[in-house]
Amino acid sequence: MTDQKRKAEYFRELHVPGAPVILFNIWDAGGAKVVARCGAKAIATGSWSVANANGFIDGERIPLSLAIDNLSRIVAATDLPVTIDLEGGYGDLPHVVGETIGVAIAAGAVGCNLEDSFPTNGKLREAADQATRLRRARETADAAKIPFMINARTDVFFQRPPEQHDEAMVAEVLDRARAYADAGADGLFTPGLTNIALIARLAKASPLPLNIMVVDTTPPIHVLADHGVARVSYGPGPYLLAMKTLEEAAKASLH
Repeated sequence: MTDQKRKAEYFRELHVPGAPVILFNIWDAGGAKVVARCGAKAIATGSWSVANANGFIDGERIPLSLAIDNLSRIVAATDLPVTIDLEGGYGDLPHVVGETIGVAIAAGAVGCNLEDSFPTNGKLREAADQATRLRRARETADAAKIPFMINARTDVFFQRPPEQHDEAMVAEVLDRARAYADAGADGLFTPGLTNIALIARLAKASPLPLNIMVVDTTPPIHVLADHGVARVSYGPGPYLLAMKTLEEAAKASLH
């Protein structure tokens, strides 16, 4: 068994409903080392943070080659499994998404996020189209003989403000989750969702382990755990916190 395969299997095993794996998203090798020292079980990048740290805005504006080079340095900096946020896979066509997965695996990743909205405008792709893209990603990973974890991100809850989230949106997400699971996805990521009743409904009914992203209004992690969440991530939060600290220190020193 290769080290990458071992890490990939371990990473999959961390996704336990009721005992979620915590991913404090980072953006470079230095951050990976810090988070690893603090007891993390795995390392995850956040696309927004990686882009902004390199002078780009989110939405696949950072070149894929730069994102993969950054991934390689992170993988080399830690013994922990590393999953990468690949946004929409850097291409509309399924074979391009497959190629993106291939280079991420070659760089040492054991998992990725793949989202179902267009990077240019945030609108949702048709579920069937996204399932086809996910299926190609799964085929690429299987061909590499790595139990690569594909975390299928759906942006349904980004289409309306939190106060308008309802059971109908949960039903739409569940339809997508079933299609994505059939296509070979391994996890369901629903950024934007903070309502604990809807989270509980989704966690219970989803065919895939549920990933919730922490924002200011997200329930505490122990509450998420009590309601069946299997993965908790922090998205751009850690980067924003670091930059705020940097800004405050710079202001104090330069004024």
